[in-house]
Amino acid sequence: MADSVNTWWSILSVLGLWAFGLSSCAKEAPTPNIIIIYTDDQGYGDVSALNPDAKFQTPNIDRIAREGMIFTDGHSSDGVCTPSRYSLVTGRYSWRTSLKKGVLRADGPCLIEPGRMTIASLLREQGYQTAMIGKWHLQMDFVGKKGQGRDWSAPFQEGPIEHGFDYFFGIPASMNYGILTYLENDKVLDPPILWTKKKKVTDPRSYRDAVNPNDYRMTPPFEKEPGKGGGWIEAAPSFNDELVLETFAAKAEAYIKEAASEAKEGKPFFLYLPLTSPHLPHCTHPDFRGRTDCGNYGDFMEETDHRVGQILDALDAHGIAENTLVIFSSDNGAETNYEYQRDTFGHFSSLHFKGGKRDIYEGGHRVPYLMRWPAVIKAGSRADIPVCQTDYLATIAAILGVALPDDAAEDSYNLLPLLTGEQNDGSMRGPVIHHSASGHFAIRAGKWKLNMFRGSGGSLKPSFVEPKPDEPLYELYDLEVDPSETNNLVLEHPEIVEQLKEQITAIVANGRSTPGKPQAFVKENWKQLTWMEF
Repeated sequence: MADSVNTWWSILSVLGLWAFGLSSCAKEAPTPNIIIIYTDDQGYGDVSALNPDAKFQTPNIDRIAREGMIFTDGHSSDGVCTPSRYSLVTGRYSWRTSLKKGVLRADGPCLIEPGRMTIASLLREQGYQTAMIGKWHLQMDFVGKKGQGRDWSAPFQEGPIEHGFDYFFGIPASMNYGILTYLENDKVLDPPILWTKKKKVTDPRSYRDAVNPNDYRMTPPFEKEPGKGGGWIEAAPSFNDELVLETFAAKAEAYIKEAASEAKEGKPFFLYLPLTSPHLPHCTHPDFRGRTDCGNYGDFMEETDHRVGQILDALDAHGIAENTLVIFSSDNGAETNYEYQRDTFGHFSSLHFKGGKRDIYEGGHRVPYLMRWPAVIKAGSRADIPVCQTDYLATIAAILGVALPDDAAEDSYNLLPLLTGEQNDGSMRGPVIHHSASGHFAIRAGKWKLNMFRGSGGSLKPSFVEPKPDEPLYELYDLEVDPSETNNLVLEHPEIVEQLKEQITAIVANGRSTPGKPQAFVKENWKQLTWMEF
């Protein structure tokens, strides 16, 4: 194993299976419509097809799994929202930007650099219709400052339509971060002139598990002025948090109906549908409350699944399901309320994986990762190699037979050979890099995973003595036998530790994890790189 870990790059070069090469199967595959459904804070165990003991059912998400391919070792690029969304859209790890930890807000410069290729811009260049409906959370620039005379009639800048999308309908960021209003293209539909903040859930008639300490709402009524204390965000008079999923699903259905006719005539479409659930607030639509044995969280997940079903039904209704690639995943693992669901209802959102959202451990970034494309993917397929959401862009480029330039999709590998059944082993991909909310790293190569972090910052809870400030802290796990990361093998296998350190150092320093010319990246303010220097 040590030798194979050390030679992964040479294997890729010899086989020529790198993302920027053109697979022969790309020429044979039809040009599909593409839909990416992206949930928010959904753990691996929050899909009943992946968790037989789940306390709620997800029959529509299960349908994607049953009729397509399950990636059992699929990962978001980060343990939190913004960086994972950047990586999904660009095929590049977000820690190469100025965002070294945490997330962005709603208002400000977009994290996607001007001119950088995105899935949407690539597909638009190839003649696709491109649309986004849902949550952006990569920042966009509104005119004026919060609480200081906004001009809501002015177009905002640096939103989806400036990064490859022909059409956008959605909200700027998470509902606990504001701004709470719907946007269309570059316009604010209803000026958010009122104010709100988190409100405790106190009505057990509406939410049966009102004792959940993590539950809150952003629901009306709103205030004309912000009150005392922090946490106040801008809200439009018409905004209602419990109607957001219903609104997004209806917009997506309408878009599919409109785009389907052109798709049948040779102009396919791309729809990016990032939902707001099951992220807090758990604002379940009234029609779905009280339906599960997992409290409001289970109800919210069943509503989420229903919205996914609306999309699948729309594809069937318009006769385009056969040649539509549906990708389903989540931006990170389950929020810390997974402990409440576990202890109260016996539901394991993280399944047997350690940790949840924000963590470097598997529960923070191993997520549902499913693909369905009836024309190409054999129903009931399964892939067990480590893959990342960064791989979407190179895979889509390979489907279209498009070669990617060196300065795009630097961390994206072509998974098309997996989809077609041509190949199903780890030699087609290099190591996956994981990243936590606190900015710490892990590298995954084959069965080995090396966690690299300083002390117990953020949500990390190592069970051993805090190291001295000048000492790095490592954990090495064999995930083939220990997927729950319980047995640290760092002392037993120092040679593996050194090999993985060499690999992650090269991946950081080269500005890419795929072969190609080294690329520039932001090097400043990077305190988490304790093992290397520039």
